[in-house]
Amino acid sequence: MHKPFRQRAGPDRQAALAQYRRRASVYDLELALFEPVRRSAVSWLGLAAGDSVLDVGCGTGLSFELLRAAVGPRGRIVGIEQSPEMIERARRRVRQQGWRNVSLLNAPVEDARIKDKADAALFHFTHDILQRDDALRHVLQHLRPGASVVASGLKWAPLWAAPLNLLVLPAALRSVSSLAGLDQPWHRLDRLIGPLQTRSLLAGTVYMVHGRRPAQP
Repeated sequence: MHKPFRQRAGPDRQAALAQYRRRASVYDLELALFEPVRRSAVSWLGLAAGDSVLDVGCGTGLSFELLRAAVGPRGRIVGIEQSPEMIERARRRVRQQGWRNVSLLNAPVEDARIKDKADAALFHFTHDILQRDDALRHVLQHLRPGASVVASGLKWAPLWAAPLNLLVLPAALRSVSSLAGLDQPWHRLDRLIGPLQTRSLLAGTVYMVHGRRPAQP
């Protein structure tokens, strides 16, 4: 068994808001190690010029540059983030870059007022969101049939690499409000749109999955 501690039953919104209030000023530095994962996740979306994409749990907007390079100035990026401190930094990034095709929604994902249907959705290091069926269903309702969906993030290491959980644990405690589901963080998404393609990175401590929105999720 490679879940070395007791875990909460599910995501805790207030805990998450407090967590990211504390992390906002150092978030970009903390995520620098995982930038290759971000690049791979965005690439796996298979975006084309003119596409629209939902950046779910967009944080400070670190994925925007990569997404915009893929969809071009005629494409559309919608960032969704519940933390006021994080999305303020995303707004600052958008203003500084002069990106006119990036819009931001400061709301829990399941309550976000998303306009129109998107061609793709990215869930990058958004464990709490992936553990909420209502959030996932809300996103899927705003995707076109066949839309590309990619999720990536931390997971418990496999049994053969169990000692690496000593590294996963502190990283997880800083980035999630619930450790439930960390053995297979994509299991709810798989149930809604499966089957998913999966990739394992960094000795199994990081995952990426890809799927497509069915006609009736």
